[in-house]
Amino acid sequence: PPVDTEYFVPGTRPRDAFYVTASRLVPYKRIDMIAAAFAELPDRKLVIVGTGPDDAKVRASAGPNVEILGFQPRDVLRDLLQRARGFLFAAEEDFGIAPVEAQACGTPVIAFARGGATETVLGLDDPTPTGVFYEEQSATALADAVRRFERASGEGRFSAADCRRNAERFARDRFRSDFTAAVAEAWGRHALRHTSTMG
Repeated sequence: PPVDTEYFVPGTRPRDAFYVTASRLVPYKRIDMIAAAFAELPDRKLVIVGTGPDDAKVRASAGPNVEILGFQPRDVLRDLLQRARGFLFAAEEDFGIAPVEAQACGTPVIAFARGGATETVLGLDDPTPTGVFYEEQSATALADAVRRFERASGEGRFSAADCRRNAERFARDRFRSDFTAAVAEAWGRHALRHTSTMG
């Protein structure tokens, strides 16, 4: 799906020290695990945006350094994405639009290394990384990834411009032009087959 890169843009306010995640609070999103990871990172702050059936489970996993905001309007979400130190993603999704929205705001991502995130986030092995991956859906693995992220940040490995540029691969205009080209190519192949069977 395309990402609204015209709305999700880098901000003008300075970055804060908090991390953010935004999602429906449903089991496979593993927001409870993200909250639990910050029990191992008591000197870092996590902000969670979202509601859902796992709300009580997430709250039970959250320590005093975790703020759960519930549902927030789009402008509040954008502001948080623009100001956060990093965006956390724990689900295995086919695509996963939230990490791309974060990158469109110039914010790097710490993501589970499965599914669509491996195609939308550029890891530390890339010349222009936009995030860090972790291999296991566990609070400890995520906490370790946050520490690796902070070391890489301290080395100046991430830039808002690189994050933004990567997100623009999924912009609406690019989606529209690529989709139109794919349909035209498929139609051309179909027409060619049809013509050859008629001759």
